Amino acid sequence: MKYKLWVRRMSISAPKMTVKSHFPWPLKALFLIVVLGFGGAIAMWVYDMGRNFTGHGPAVSRQQLADLNDKVAGLTAERDRFSSTVNAAESRLNIEKAAQEQLGQQIKVLETENAKLKEDLAFFEGLLPNATGNQGITIQRLTAEMQTPTQLRYRMLIMQGGKAPNFVGDVQILVSATVAGKSTVLTFPGASASVADKAAYKLDFKYYQRVEAELTLPEGAVVKAIQAKVMEKGQMRAQQTSNL
Repeated sequence: MKYKLWVRRMSISAPKMTVKSHFPWPLKALFLIVVLGFGGAIAMWVYDMGRNFTGHGPAVSRQQLADLNDKVAGLTAERDRFSSTVNAAESRLNIEKAAQEQLGQQIKVLETENAKLKEDLAFFEGLLPNATGNQGITIQRLTAEMQTPTQLRYRMLIMQGGKAPNFVGDVQILVSATVAGKSTVLTFPGASASVADKAAYKLDFKYYQRVEAELTLPEGAVVKAIQAKVMEKGQMRAQQTSNL
């Protein structure tokens, strides 16, 4: 009887047995979380390994960015150095240009002074006994040139020889020109000139007086000649003409 029961339990027709776990469900949940986290860590590790292997890993990108920043910093420093050099060169150029302009102005002043010295030399040469003529007043080195189409500049040296007292008189300028196709003579100072304008033509000297000024001419005037007269109390003492 016992044998039959034992055979029955071991045969296919034996009743099914169910094995139940004694682990509670919180432990099962914790185990599942650990397994998923471990799997995710492995997946991230494999992903990073793949990026590093292909040259696109985060570490390589940061290194390249650092290299680019270094290059940019170097180029910026080089640009600043070149800018400083250019600014210094421009400053030197401006200084040299200003010095050249100042030198040019000094040359013009020296040329003017040289011309005046030549006139003075002509004056002293004119002090020779036969230089002053019978009346003792002469006009030396009368010159004129057009500065602009309407501005005529003239200069001359008026001298008195001998032991005469101070000469007091006036100078009168006559300009022969063609205006609007007609020949005319322009007189300076004109009849309508003011007292201040006439004062510029006054003479008062012992030995010599240098006279130079600019005359304003009508538009389109073509100058042919200029004549200077030295007047004393309405009488002419000397005259000289210069052609242009």
